[in-house]
Amino acid sequence: MFRLRRPRPSLRLTFSVVSAVTAVLVAAGVGVLSHGLAARLTWDRADDDFHGAVEAVAVFTADHGGLTPESLADPDEDAGLDESLYDSRTLVVQVLGPDGGIADEGHPLVLPVAGPDRAMADEEEPGRTASGETRIDGERVRVTAVSLGGGRGAVQVAQRLGEVETLLSGLRSRIVLVGAGVAAVAGVCGWFVAGRVTRRLTDLARVTRLVAVTGHLDLPVPSAGRDEVGQLGAAFETMLNRLARAREDQRRLAQEAGHELRTPLTSLRTNIALLHRFEELPPRSRTQVLEDLTSESRELIQLVNELVRLSTDSRQPEGREPVALAELAERVARRFRVRAARDISVRADGSSVSGQPQALERALANLVENAAKFDPGGHPVDIRVAQGRVEVRDRGPGLPDVPEDRLFDRFYRAPEARSMPGSGLGLAIVAHIVHAHGGSVFARNRAGAGAVTGFVLPLLPEGGRASGDGAVDAAGRAPGGDGNPGYGNPG
Repeated sequence: MFRLRRPRPSLRLTFSVVSAVTAVLVAAGVGVLSHGLAARLTWDRADDDFHGAVEAVAVFTADHGGLTPESLADPDEDAGLDESLYDSRTLVVQVLGPDGGIADEGHPLVLPVAGPDRAMADEEEPGRTASGETRIDGERVRVTAVSLGGGRGAVQVAQRLGEVETLLSGLRSRIVLVGAGVAAVAGVCGWFVAGRVTRRLTDLARVTRLVAVTGHLDLPVPSAGRDEVGQLGAAFETMLNRLARAREDQRRLAQEAGHELRTPLTSLRTNIALLHRFEELPPRSRTQVLEDLTSESRELIQLVNELVRLSTDSRQPEGREPVALAELAERVARRFRVRAARDISVRADGSSVSGQPQALERALANLVENAAKFDPGGHPVDIRVAQGRVEVRDRGPGLPDVPEDRLFDRFYRAPEARSMPGSGLGLAIVAHIVHAHGGSVFARNRAGAGAVTGFVLPLLPEGGRASGDGAVDAAGRAPGGDGNPGYGNPG
């Protein structure tokens, strides 16, 4: 059974809708507050006008006894009522006779006469009031009757509320229209702003899909701008560059490893072919074949181990910590004194660096192993440490006449060293580890005979000395004597 996937809204549409909804909410809030305030002020003003008119009529009737409906209704008589009561657009004045009948009709409305109004017309005391509310032609009207006193009649004062209601209704309509316009403008602006933002995200997604489909890591990545999208593009470009370098390194490693593995494998294949005629071979040839098989298999295992180390060094989970180079050198020397049956001397200051202890130990061990391997005469190997500079000195045949950086290439072996055991990966591993720690490697011939190989690492900011560390010699004691330990001396 197929299930239809509901299409996901685009980021651009979502941004536009969010902008519009936000604008609607803000406009609605402002509109409600504005309308409420305007309505309150308008109704307060209408109430003040109406109550003021009623009070004026009540005071006038109370102050002028003997008023009659005829005197108020006669336009030739100066009754003394405020003319503004008659000229107002919202106020209506109507005079009632003693029986509650209309003595002078209101203008422009004729007001209905209710029971409270007739009661006020028959009231003995002047200035008494009775209020009520009615509707005339669908318009809401509030009416207050003011007694003339002595049962002579009353004056009806009315206020038409339709104009106020129309005004507030128009204000509501305008607020709604303004809110809708604000929402539309916010939505359009959000659409264009989101388009500018998502255009680069869309380009970035397109590049990502191309990388996933084609596997090409050299595609141009949109990384313009200093905002978050630009930073994302720059980070993605950096990631692609690192992936491209990693892929190139893997390709080179595979090619070089294949080239190096071919030699011992060819030799093994040849010797295995000889095993088919093993019974026909003379004893000396048999011994030679077995020795070759043992040597080549050992060489092959060593090569595979070093390849594994080289390929996994960059993914080691080991964290960084302060490393005292003197202690590091002493550990390596102690191990190789047993392994190589060679005198390994150490002379070091209190240099301390930040790094991965096991990786740095492996780098120094490779240098010492090289020095011992290429010096069959059994001369001592010296390790010198001063200010973050680590040197391994031997008295072997020295280095070939090739550029220094060539010595640290993977699988490189000088022609005169190809007959000796080794894979050509030792110095490459050293360079890989040291460069990962922000350092540099070096190699040169030593005056007289032998070679000096090593590396330089940046010291810790605290001055490069670990607490309690001092210079040590091969026995773990502080060196003394001539005071010239030969730090940095190629001789």
